[in-house]
Amino acid sequence: MTVLTEALADPRSSVRLQAVMAAGTTPDTEDLDVLVAQCATEPDFFVRDMLTWALTRHPADAVVARVLPELDRPEPQARSQALHTLSKIGDPEAWPAVRPLLGDRDDEVLRAAWRTAVALVPDEERASLARTLAVQLGVGDRDRRLSLSRALAGLGEDTVAPVLAAAADRGTDAVREHVRETERLLHDPGAASELALERARREVALGRTRSVKG
Repeated sequence: MTVLTEALADPRSSVRLQAVMAAGTTPDTEDLDVLVAQCATEPDFFVRDMLTWALTRHPADAVVARVLPELDRPEPQARSQALHTLSKIGDPEAWPAVRPLLGDRDDEVLRAAWRTAVALVPDEERASLARTLAVQLGVGDRDRRLSLSRALAGLGEDTVAPVLAAAADRGTDAVREHVRETERLLHDPGAASELALERARREVALGRTRSVKG
């Protein structure tokens, strides 16, 4: 057992966080397998985020080679963390492996796939990606909808505008509402927080949440 492996087995998140910080500060490719494996099981959000940072401190080709197999793991966290890491590395060669996860059944994985796809998609496939994402308009809770709006906005107005117009023409009231929110985000990137708050208030008013606290 290595020092890093022992530290990552510690029940204290602060100890795991320090170990990952050290692994990123002084990168050693021998740590890569341990860091990637921890991504699939690490329960603490901040440690998971630091794991991604530590991985990006290593040679990109070595990290991508180890992370791509994680996309086929049955554990959703393994897939979502792998996607998050790939989005930070930005290697376009990973795009073919990311594309199938745009149909993932897990919401967290799906949202990570949207973000990663926008970061990696080749220019000639941007319009196709916009159409694929637009199928999800009007679906899910406020966090999922905002994630989709951000992903669509990330493709740029020239790419997304005709896709949103077509969705509004054919869609339900929920789709048209989501299109309006996405268009607002396109023209004002700072509107994300306001949109989330507005949707939260509407859902509370309609009794869609268990309580104001929840």
